[in-house]
Amino acid sequence: MHILVTGGAGFIGYHLIEALLAQGLSVTTVDNLNDYYAVDLKQARLDRLLQRDGLQFIRLDIADRQAVASLFDSRRFDTVIHLAAQAGVRYSIDHPESYVDSNLVGFMNVLEGCRRQQVGHFMFASSSSVYGMNSKSPFSTEDRTDYPVSLYAATKKSNELLAYSYSHLYGLPTTGLRFFTVYGPWGRPDMAYFKFTEAILEGKPIDVYNNGQMQRDFTFIDDIVNCLTRLTDKVPASRRPEGSNAQAPYRLYNIGNHSPVTLNRFIEAIESACGKSAIRNLLPMQPGDVPATYADIDELVETVDYSPRTSIEDGLQQFVHWYRDYYR
Repeated sequence: MHILVTGGAGFIGYHLIEALLAQGLSVTTVDNLNDYYAVDLKQARLDRLLQRDGLQFIRLDIADRQAVASLFDSRRFDTVIHLAAQAGVRYSIDHPESYVDSNLVGFMNVLEGCRRQQVGHFMFASSSSVYGMNSKSPFSTEDRTDYPVSLYAATKKSNELLAYSYSHLYGLPTTGLRFFTVYGPWGRPDMAYFKFTEAILEGKPIDVYNNGQMQRDFTFIDDIVNCLTRLTDKVPASRRPEGSNAQAPYRLYNIGNHSPVTLNRFIEAIESACGKSAIRNLLPMQPGDVPATYADIDELVETVDYSPRTSIEDGLQQFVHWYRDYYR
């Protein structure tokens, strides 16, 4: 089986490719290695992957229509796992054009490549951000997601709609993945746990929004990857949503831990792993943030017997250990 993973130098992409290569699969990955965060971290992930057999890397910007078309013309893929995107809720407020280029234009370019090649399974990263200010808990894929509170969330919702239309029109088997706050070793420096660890170890204050009362369904990277590798083989069959005459081989899943914790508990777990207390700068909630996320994962349990096993304390212990080793 030959799999294309976009965004292979990214956090989730790196760990997923490691797992796919360990299964003996052939993987092609593309990444533009942009400077949204430290390029040397992305390159370090990539360097580790390229030491393994079975991987081909192509430096490519998915917003480049011709480059993506040439990629699909030059080789065939059984499965495409599309993880490349401009990430971050707050960054989208000041840099909206980056999200249009990568998350809309880039997504469409990859989707069109899959259509032309008649790829056997198209999987793509969405986000829990699509739920916006949803007051119902836990969040279900059956809930309405019509009120995004950030441009990032709006682009991810758009991805789901575009993918569904292609699935309906062209019979493209498609699986959408609504990730809930993924963390772990080799993570993204723009994420709160990464910034908190750095500041605590250096004795600097941390900004704690909404007085630490926000809740997040933090999900450890190993649990995420275990789920994705199982879903790769679960090609969705055509089905008709309730109340609709449309029919498509399309599924959406929440990829979460089903166990939200407060930001305060999260910080306490980092403090314990670091062996140092945080200096907390309490602030109100920021624009684009939501007070809580909580994943309903019943469909995922039914489909792949998904059972996240990593506690927040164990997961952060592993992250801090990696952080200290990587940054010496």
